[in-house]
Amino acid sequence: MHENLGLLEGLDVNTYIISSDTPEEQYELYRALEEKFGESLPFVSDPDLKLIDKLHMKNGDMAFRGYALLDNDGRVIFQKVNDHWAEELTETMEVITKELENRK
Repeated sequence: MHENLGLLEGLDVNTYIISSDTPEEQYELYRALEEKFGESLPFVSDPDLKLIDKLHMKNGDMAFRGYALLDNDGRVIFQKVNDHWAEELTETMEVITKELENRK
């Protein structure tokens, strides 16, 4: 996915990677991605899965892979479970763009 971060440009959204990893684990991954690709999305650590649960992405004691969109008040606008969203980033961006247009 990081090789295609340019696809995120032009969206009027803040983009984060949320996982249950510790901040230390996330920082290590962030640095590796930044070194390999020249940049990385910021990470949010959610070890108790509270945000992940709010996003309806909790799968037992793990998180589903996928993406979600929150409005400015923190309400979930939509979410999609998709193990291959990053590999299918062009299609993912089409879905996100359509959802954003529907909210205008």
